[in-house]
Amino acid sequence: MSVPSFHMIFVSADGAQQREVEAPVGDSVMEIAIRNNIDMEGACEGNMACSTCHVIVDPDWNDKLPLPREEEDDMLDLVYGLTRTSRLGCQIVMTTELDGLTVRLPGESRNLLAD
Repeated sequence: MSVPSFHMIFVSADGAQQREVEAPVGDSVMEIAIRNNIDMEGACEGNMACSTCHVIVDPDWNDKLPLPREEEDDMLDLVYGLTRTSRLGCQIVMTTELDGLTVRLPGESRNLLAD
């Protein structure tokens, strides 16, 4: 019996490029990005102390995600280029329902740990 393979798609900030990568259930979008050399820093390693894993969730997928917790909302208030579907990649954990999840990288990020 083979293990199911799940995927997600990262879209470049300008929308010109997209890359489909394996997305194991239980891993965060930030972990998946870093493992696949996607241009995402993840400076605080998922501790919600920075915003360098900011992603913009494709509107078709946004309602399939759990609502952000208050701590994530507070951190999102500090990101550059905030949108209605902005999320922290460290807080989106892959599930079988998210197979095919599409996120766009923002044009710039802000490392609050370096400020």
